[in-house]
Amino acid sequence: MKLGILLQSNNPEHIWNTLRLGIASLKTGHSVQIVLMSEGVEIEDIPDTKQFDVSSKLQEFITLNGIILACGTCLEIRSKSESKVCPTTTMKDLVKMIEESDKVLVFG
Repeated sequence: MKLGILLQSNNPEHIWNTLRLGIASLKTGHSVQIVLMSEGVEIEDIPDTKQFDVSSKLQEFITLNGIILACGTCLEIRSKSESKVCPTTTMKDLVKMIEESDKVLVFG
């Protein structure tokens, strides 16, 4: 199954749970693409806590060949640029992800 996830939150627990779902899906043979929008593009700025190890979950997701993209406009609004972890994407790409996904989930 192709799973598309839209993450629109910078809440550590929302991010952590989104990544956990992505990791579990990848480990069972599904493909997963996460698109970061709104506050979600701040994912790399979220500090790890005792409860939510966001950076290690993000790295595990990427190691398992999960795809993660950040909205270019949302980055620009925050005076941020793409990174190796989160290259930019567009609305056109988001529409394509939705069209090609078997299931689409929204977090945040």
